[in-house]
Amino acid sequence: MKWKTLSKLGLTLGLGLLLAACGSDETKKNTKEVNLAYVEWDTEIASTHVVGQVLEDLGYEVTLTPLDNAIMWEAVSKGEADGMVAAWLPHTHAQQYEKYKANLEELGENLAGAKIGLVVPSYMNVDSIEDLTNEADHTITGIEPGAGITAATEKALGEYDNLADWNLLTSSSGAMTTALAQALKNEEDIIVTGWSPHWKFAKYDLKYLDDPKGVYGGEETINTFARKGLKEDQPDVYTVLDNFHWTSEDLENVMLEIMDGKEPKQAAKDWIAANTDKVAEWTKDVTKE
Repeated sequence: MKWKTLSKLGLTLGLGLLLAACGSDETKKNTKEVNLAYVEWDTEIASTHVVGQVLEDLGYEVTLTPLDNAIMWEAVSKGEADGMVAAWLPHTHAQQYEKYKANLEELGENLAGAKIGLVVPSYMNVDSIEDLTNEADHTITGIEPGAGITAATEKALGEYDNLADWNLLTSSSGAMTTALAQALKNEEDIIVTGWSPHWKFAKYDLKYLDDPKGVYGGEETINTFARKGLKEDQPDVYTVLDNFHWTSEDLENVMLEIMDGKEPKQAAKDWIAANTDKVAEWTKDVTKE
């Protein structure tokens, strides 16, 4: 997750510029232009680039627009973006889902088995949120303020009595993983807001802390949403989005390639080349011109 921290005003202005090409409802019909919105989390960078590349290979001119989480939902609900494959439900994005779901086409899950919570190095002698005392200077290292996991962690600080005097340090996903890597290198205590799938679980020996109060919810899914009218305007795009489904292993493979320095677009191309059978399932119902 390499987040670009921008003010909401800046994001809104940027959204207007980036999505201006979408034009009116009339120009959307039968166009070969597609705009996919996403949040700059490692998971969503990987998945959105893969779906975008599949559509590009089908002959579409694809724009991938990184946005703040709330603005991503708003953009698709207003038809300013065509779709997203980045919705974490039922817990992480519950607030945005309730606010915007009436104006969205819900296409279902594209990945099962996702999870969020507090994560620590396995060498730390703590297994539950209730076990935390004074580790890491009473600090939880988080990501950006607008993320669902940030809201859940703020709730945890109020729900767990032992966290009453703890602080949540918000920053970005990139800053969080940098801090995690540094702490692991020095075998220091650190508590981070974590989620899976994520490459950090493949790279480091980590564990989730038990959450007896259920603040972070249970297993989640990552879901796909489209703007209203996409099925009629661009049925093949709708079909690919609707058929898109893969596994945590698939996603983590792409994330690791990107984390190791490969450009997201190239990582997507390489995964597609190595998984033609899965891509064929996503595109099997596409109209042949």
